This record gives sequence, C-alpha cells and structure tokens, in this order.
Amino acid sequence: MSVYTTPAPVVITCNRRLAPFLEQEVRALGFVPEGVFLTGVKLRASVNECIRLNLSLRCASQVLYFLEEFRASDGNALYEALRRFPWENYLPEGGYFSVTSNVRNETINNGMFANLRVKDAIVDRLRELRGERPETGAELKGAVVHLHWTDDYAQIFLDTTGNSLGRHGYRKFPGKAPMLESLAAATVLATRWDRQSPFINPMCGAGTLAIEAALIATDTRPGVFRNDYAFKHFIGYDETVFEQERGMLGQAVREHVPGLKIIATDYDNTVLEMARRNATAAGVDDLIEFQLCDFRETPVPAGGRGVMMINPEYGERLGDVTALELTYKQIGDFMKTKCGGYWGYVFTGNLDLAKHIGLKAKRRIEFFNSKLDARLLEYELYEGSRRQPAEGRE
Repeated sequence: MSVYTTPAPVVITCNRRLAPFLEQEVRALGFVPEGVFLTGVKLRASVNECIRLNLSLRCASQVLYFLEEFRASDGNALYEALRRFPWENYLPEGGYFSVTSNVRNETINNGMFANLRVKDAIVDRLRELRGERPETGAELKGAVVHLHWTDDYAQIFLDTTGNSLGRHGYRKFPGKAPMLESLAAATVLATRWDRQSPFINPMCGAGTLAIEAALIATDTRPGVFRNDYAFKHFIGYDETVFEQERGMLGQAVREHVPGLKIIATDYDNTVLEMARRNATAAGVDDLIEFQLCDFRETPVPAGGRGVMMINPEYGERLGDVTALELTYKQIGDFMKTKCGGYWGYVFTGNLDLAKHIGLKAKRRIEFFNSKLDARLLEYELYEGSRRQPAEGRE
C-alpha cells in the first residue's frame, strides 16, 4: 500500500475561527468535507491529493494524513504501541524525521516528553530492522510524524506539510505586529469583494492585506512560493506528481484582471518600502498602487463600488489608546466622506475603540489575531442622495 495513492482520513488544521473559510477553499478545490470543527476540516484523501491541498490552501496550517489509532494510558504504553507500528513502510533509509504533537493526557506535563517517546519508538524499531539509527531533530526539514493524544486515545499522522502553511512564503519584511498571511487571506475572503472592483487598503503596513487581495484576484496560490514540504520525504514520493500540481497552479494564474485596482497607503515611507518589496517578492507589485500619505488622504476611485479595508492599531501592543480613539473616529469620518458606494471593513482587536468609529456595523465577523479576540467589522457605505448609515455606538 502506498499512502500517495490510498485515501485515508485527513485532517486539515487552521488557526481558530478560520475553519469556515478553509471549508470554502476545500470545497472549491472539489473535495467534500466530512466534518468541520473549530480549528480545521476533515475529509478523505490520498497523499497525492494532499499535495494539491498543501499547494493551494490559503487559510490552512497543516495537512495531516491518518495512519493509526490506539489506546495509550501513559508514555510507556505510547512507546510500546508505536514501536510495533511498521515505520519501515513509511520512512526511508538514511532519512531525517521530526515529531510534533497535540497532547492532553494527565500523565504528561510536557509535550516534549510525548514527542521524545514517539521519536524513541520509531528510532528503536528502525535501528533494529535496518541496523542504523535515523537522524532526528526539532527542525521540520524532512518527514514529520504528528501525534494527537487525548486522555488514553491516541492517533498518529503523517504531517504532509512540515513548516506551517499559515506563512505563505513571500513576506521578507514583516514590519511591526504583522498579520499572519493565512489570517489576512481569510479576512479578504470574508468580505463582499468581487475580486475585480477596487480594493483600497489605508494603513497598509507590510502590505499583507493588499498583497493577499492581489493573489486572490489573480488566483495565485501559496504553493508557487514554496518548494519544501514534508510530503517529499516519505517512501513512494513521485516528484512528477508535485511538478504537475505546481504546473497547474501556474497555468491557473490570471495575468490580467479587467478593472482591478488595488491601492495601498501608509504615512511611513520606510514601512511603505517594506510593503513594496513584499509585493515584488509575491510578484504582484505591478497590481498594487502604493502611495505615501495619511490614511485620510487615500485616493478612493469614484463609482468603484469596491472594498475599503483597514487594520488600525489596537492599543494592545502598539499605540496609545487615548490617541487611538481619535484615529478610530477619523476612520469613521473617512468612510462616510470618501467611501460612498463601497463596503467598508475595519479589522480590530479592540471593540471599545471600535465604538469611536461612529457607524453601525452590518456584520461582525469573529477572528483571532494571535491570542487577541478580534472582529472584522463590515459597514455598508451609501453614496450621493442615499441616506447615510445610522450613526451610533458599536
């Protein structure tokens, strides 16, 4: 049996509150989820199909291919069960592997101990069968084995991803308090943007929102920026499958999107230069118009009926809360006076500050930014003679 051609349960993980958008992506790729949970999606797929998932998904973290489940009350029981498992069918001779885990077992107070027990079981079995000790370490540069262990129920997976898919690989200059690329992509997917009307991004910082918007509009997948995946390091890997999948990604990229206009602004020239360099690394610098200006001076094309999206400081890690109250009020004024006909979106981790925007949100979409409870607030911004949105506290 080759895992590359044999379907099995697959768990695709993501950061909290990204699962609805991950599910959309999975369905768009032609897969049928068997379940959606707080931090991921479940389906059936072969490892060859996991290659496509790894290359294509914007909101995911890891793609885990199920191998075995068993009962294990403590570390010794875990070791014995895994020492009996036929690792020689999955891990090549002379290879390197690492172990990751998600553990909730009352006998384990340190996840690193569980990783060590898994590693020891694999090493001892392969050394006995092959006469040599495989190389192991913490770096996710080769094959990766993942343990999910809750109480006395354990599952073992091949992690087909390795380093997280949450970082898309183009951002060389992250700037201060950057938004993770997978989160940025999910927030863009959560808007009503049609992927061809204007996308306006004041306070662009490192440019992540504008860049993800450009990548989504052109159907450029994260896999075009990355070549290192754990699926390359299991027995049976066929490089031609990977090359075919990457080739299809390249063919799907839209070279020209009629009417697309993405504008990103920031008042700090150093930050704006970082954003330009990130856009160049992502291959979308020709699609984004960067301008140095205060966010209130951001040009908004008239009649564009697009999206204005802004991610201001929250006062948690950056900025002074009192000063930010005025900033949030000015954001509301900017949307009312300059963004008529657009959908306005404010991503914030401080709902008290959001009250100073002075507009009533049509939707409040829940996210986490790292450990911060955050919201993407949606505003329908009327233009001309149509009535303005009702003002009031959030």
